[in-house]
Amino acid sequence: MNFISRALVLGSLSTVVGCASVKGGTKPPDTTTPPPAASLVDHCDDTQKAISKEADAMAAPYGIDQHIEKNFPDRKVSWLMTDSAYQKFVVQTGAKNFGRCNDVACYLFAAPSATIHGAVEKAKTADGTHDPAVLGKELGLPAKNFEGPLRMMTLDLAAQKVCTRLPVEADPGVWKCTTPEDTDCFKFGGYTSGGAPEVMVINAPVADTQVAEIP
Repeated sequence: MNFISRALVLGSLSTVVGCASVKGGTKPPDTTTPPPAASLVDHCDDTQKAISKEADAMAAPYGIDQHIEKNFPDRKVSWLMTDSAYQKFVVQTGAKNFGRCNDVACYLFAAPSATIHGAVEKAKTADGTHDPAVLGKELGLPAKNFEGPLRMMTLDLAAQKVCTRLPVEADPGVWKCTTPEDTDCFKFGGYTSGGAPEVMVINAPVADTQVAEIP
């Protein structure tokens, strides 16, 4: 697994209160169902749409849209990086996008913001730092990934219209399993080996991502 934690908003239905009509009666509730939120795959280019289509076929009848609705209701994702990696791969290079990049795109594993923020809160220690073992346990990932000062990134996928799909084994940064008994390695389906939800975010923009320091 890479340094990024491997590591989405249906609006709630509103009820319109009846009001008095001109004739003295009450206006019946508006039962019109609002249109569904746009799929995050709509923001992908043709290459990523094709990969997403294949991934959804393998996951059928459960695809990226159902995964987002179930696990990322606010369509916000977060991920963690060690501060040293953040400085080396983002700051020093002047990176425009997070993730492992090739000549096609930059690929980033991300989890629900609520999951990451909650894990960080639980991992806080009395001296103002964090416990890597607690973070690892909460996120189902090796504790060594979270040693030392960290940076926590948060991105609103819907607001920034960022391409998002289910991760696949061919994605850069995937740590492949070599035996059925392997743990802490990639298993298809939208969850880490520890059971935390994850998605593949394509070209997550640095400029539109909130970054917080985690001592």
